Amino acid sequence: MLVGGGEALVKGATRLAGRLGMKPLLIGLTVVAFGTSVPELFVSMTAAFKGYPDIMIGNVVGSNIANIGLILGCCALIRPLALTIGEVWYELLLVSGGSVLLMLCSGYGFFSRAMGLLFVLTLTGYTILVCNNTLRNQEREKEKDINRKEADGGMGLPLMLGLILLGLVLLATGSNLFIRGAVDLARYFGVSELIIGLTLAAIGTSLPELASSLAALRHNESGLLIGNVIGSNMFNLFMVLGLTGLLKPFTLSSDLLHRDLPVMLAFTLILIPILHKSGGTRRIHGVFLLGGYLLYCLSLV
Repeated sequence: MLVGGGEALVKGATRLAGRLGMKPLLIGLTVVAFGTSVPELFVSMTAAFKGYPDIMIGNVVGSNIANIGLILGCCALIRPLALTIGEVWYELLLVSGGSVLLMLCSGYGFFSRAMGLLFVLTLTGYTILVCNNTLRNQEREKEKDINRKEADGGMGLPLMLGLILLGLVLLATGSNLFIRGAVDLARYFGVSELIIGLTLAAIGTSLPELASSLAALRHNESGLLIGNVIGSNMFNLFMVLGLTGLLKPFTLSSDLLHRDLPVMLAFTLILIPILHKSGGTRRIHGVFLLGGYLLYCLSLV
């Protein structure tokens, strides 16, 4: 389900980008990123309302760490990825700012409804600005219909939307099956809820990002791949945590501030010099990111 869903989602999204005259990076930052983060949203909301806030927050923080360390690290290790810092500068600043705000909330020990509203409004505003800029660019370029048909490979709009929807359904279902088995197995062995959230639940809900990223790698869509990773982290922070906090404010463990949140912020910030100096990621960066993620997992153990 995860492999097939990733292929369907990437194929439908890239064809839709061609039809709308949008860059694959932009599709990755929005449609693909938000879609592949649906499992995090479902798992986090369910955990919060069932009284397991540690699984919820651990899932979000662990997923953001896994997206960069595990997914981007693995993909960079397989093939160099080209992307300049200017293309994702504002998104990286948003993720870094959201991480700092979450660290402040963790120091206070509580994520309030007001903070949840701020997070949701931030992502909503970002999405509106992106859509407006896209429409403005389309009017400025005035691309011909014949060029768009060539860009989308001659695929009809209903088929594109159908592939995207099919991909999302397969990814969400496959991730849910994985989560149910992994969490039950972890509890059977007596692992704490926060560790479950940071490891098994986080990796499980990041599997859609991994599947879609590997599919993007196969189609040589570096912008879509990196956009998916950064956009997913944005969605996890601002929408998953924001919406959960807006509906049901939650407490935050002090362990997050001393260990996990600094790691999440560090993985985000390290992308700035990497993309600035190299214009993308190289295999040595993949080794560094993946090695850092494995060391983090070992520290949890």
